Amino acid sequence: MEKFPDGMWKSPAASPRRLSDISPQLRQLKSLAVEEEIKEDFKSSRSVEDIKNASIEERILRITGYYGYQPWSSTGPAVEKPNKERVDVKVDSHIGTNVIDVESTSRRQMVRCCLCWTVAHLKQALWGITVLLCVCSSWTGSTQLAKLTLRQLNVPFTLTWFSTSWNCLLFPLYYLGHLCWSKERQSIRQRFRECCQFLGDDGLSVKTLLSVVAPFGVLWTLTNYLYLQGLRRIPATDASALFCCSRAFVFLISWIVLRDRFMGVRIVAAILAIAGIVMITYADGFHSHSVIGISLVVGAASTAAMYKVLFKLVLGSAKLGEAALYLTVLGGANMVFVSIVPLILILTGAEDFGSPREIPWHSLCCTAALMLVFNFLINFGVLITLPTLISLSIVLSVPVNAVIDRYMCDIQFNSVRIIAVSTICLGFLLLLLPEDWDEYLLQLYSL
Repeated sequence: MEKFPDGMWKSPAASPRRLSDISPQLRQLKSLAVEEEIKEDFKSSRSVEDIKNASIEERILRITGYYGYQPWSSTGPAVEKPNKERVDVKVDSHIGTNVIDVESTSRRQMVRCCLCWTVAHLKQALWGITVLLCVCSSWTGSTQLAKLTLRQLNVPFTLTWFSTSWNCLLFPLYYLGHLCWSKERQSIRQRFRECCQFLGDDGLSVKTLLSVVAPFGVLWTLTNYLYLQGLRRIPATDASALFCCSRAFVFLISWIVLRDRFMGVRIVAAILAIAGIVMITYADGFHSHSVIGISLVVGAASTAAMYKVLFKLVLGSAKLGEAALYLTVLGGANMVFVSIVPLILILTGAEDFGSPREIPWHSLCCTAALMLVFNFLINFGVLITLPTLISLSIVLSVPVNAVIDRYMCDIQFNSVRIIAVSTICLGFLLLLLPEDWDEYLLQLYSL
């Protein structure tokens, strides 16, 4: 055995086989002095706490590391300790020890997180239902009031011009919301210039007005004018159901022009929409008056689909501020440049206003206001809820219009008309399915 400079003996390389081989170390342990701090550390360790219950041989093995024995690792069965922590609490210069149950604390935190998650999703669901009801009621109300106005006055184009001009209020409403809720507030000039970049590199210029705003303005005006002309000839329920076919037309045009992904379920939806149109025409008995009205509303749905597809092709997807500015510019251009058209129609007698006292200004203003609310919620409702839920509110307006027509306008619905309207609504709902809906269905089935 070799000797250290401090007098301790070094064990040989091979482990000792007999306790007598380590007798020099045992004799030196009697005279070994341990500092008080080290003693306190030893007392806190688990191996030293259990040393009193151990035998003499186990004590020697703990100290010497005989046969590779590790003194600080427990060889016995692990004893589960309760998940508790000692916390020193100081109150009025007095220190006390408090025992906290970690398991119960983590359980309370988990329950609190679940409650917060439930409350957040409940708020989102309530906001979504609110937006759905507002969109449905605004679209239904504008349709019913427009039909009521057209019964009193034959002014479909003037009503289109008047309601479109109210879009000028959208950007001021958006900027008001920007001042209230945005963290990085900008002046109205800065915000206006930033949103104008959406229209092109030149911003808002004469070239932009002629090349971008004017074509879409023509499609917008034509859509509303055809819809109002058809609304004069057929019930509001049929008109709102037929206008839902615009989503099927969007898919067909996007598939042909934009080369979108082919989906069999959407082809089925388009077929259902076309079948519903034929069945509504058959339900009215193919009378010339109703056939013209149905054709006008289907034409309005087609121009609306062309508007959406060309907007996506030319301008892409617009942000909230950009959409608000675009609709404001569209309304302003309509107010300035198209105002001559209703004036000519009134002077030539194509549209009859009658005397100024007979003009139902309350119906005109309410129709325009509801259309403004509808356009506002369609563009800004995505901040609160899902776009699919907003689209669903449009198809929900069909049964609401049916109830109003049945009990207020005394319109009778035969079985063919009910099946036709239901077929169009079913096709609209199929178009709301996401592109990978079949994968979700397979995953749900595998569960």
